[in-house]
Amino acid sequence: MLVVDDSALMRRLLSDLIESGPGFVVVGTARDGRDAVEKVKALRPDVVTLDIEMPVMDGLAALAEIMDEHPTPVVMLSSRTQHGAADTVRSLELGAVDFVCKPSGAISTDIGKVKDMLLIKLRMAAAAKLLPAAVDASTARGAKSGPGVAPRKAARPRGRAPRVVAIGSSTGGPRALEEIIPNLPADLPAGVLIAQHMPGGFTAAMAERLNTLSQVEVREARYSDQITRGTVLIGPGGRHLTVSKDHRVRITDDLPVWGVRPAADLLLRSAAEVFGADSVGVVLTGMGRDGAEGVRAIREAGGRTMAQDEATSVVYGMPKVALEEGSAEMSVPLPHIAGRIVELVGTGAGRADRPRQDSQGLRRPAGRRRVAP
Repeated sequence: MLVVDDSALMRRLLSDLIESGPGFVVVGTARDGRDAVEKVKALRPDVVTLDIEMPVMDGLAALAEIMDEHPTPVVMLSSRTQHGAADTVRSLELGAVDFVCKPSGAISTDIGKVKDMLLIKLRMAAAAKLLPAAVDASTARGAKSGPGVAPRKAARPRGRAPRVVAIGSSTGGPRALEEIIPNLPADLPAGVLIAQHMPGGFTAAMAERLNTLSQVEVREARYSDQITRGTVLIGPGGRHLTVSKDHRVRITDDLPVWGVRPAADLLLRSAAEVFGADSVGVVLTGMGRDGAEGVRAIREAGGRTMAQDEATSVVYGMPKVALEEGSAEMSVPLPHIAGRIVELVGTGAGRADRPRQDSQGLRRPAGRRRVAP
């Protein structure tokens, strides 16, 4: 384990915290991004914890260089400020596996508050699959993230969506969504709802970033937003997102499901209840089993379901469960998911004559097995 932070106090606190976890050994520390790149090259750690705000070379530039030259699982240490959230989203695009919020800013002497979360994410990062960055790493070196300029959105009447695509994602999800959402057409005849496992304060930045890259409109969901054609609504971090009978969204603070909030299962089940056969359920990369019961509900309502395949998943947990339990019809590589969504909502989500193999030859589980709730 390599610990990177410009504060000597934080390096010591983080090192002590990490080494208190069974199986963790800190092989070195680094005081800035340039030092981090050199230490990764020399020490070859299994995982790196990387601060963002540092002198000489900041965390984003260091991350880009590490992923380009010596790919290593990285967990970012982030701030909840608006600027910190934007940089954190950028780091996930650049290949960071996940992030943990510092409880009290740059110098968080109470870092022990997030000990359990940090150790869980470090273990997960050590086993995660590293995928190519969603953006050109060279553009991040020495450059701070920013909102960019959104592509000109076609002036199209949005209108109430006759169909809905409900997506659940966790670790690796922001990277996967950057592959999917920008490849959806502006005239998509469906609304898209996303439950991404993420704490409060970060989903607005993620939505803003996706909006700059996409032809569809992307924004963080607000209570009672109508589900409209060609619009992507991302559930606010730390809150549940569901569909109401009037084809609007609801934002709630109900108890976590499977230990997470937002929970994909709640979103997917509500989509099945309201849209029935006109719903499409998608489970993306992530740890655990959230989403499996939700896509089962969509499939039983006559809708269509898919899960990201193992080869392109950073963590093959959620999609694996959805496929093994027969909830997801098909296993789809990440680069093909946007195309499959367009095909399904463009041809009708509730068709009865479903071939066992689709036009791209993607695998579907042989049968559906009911799973007790």
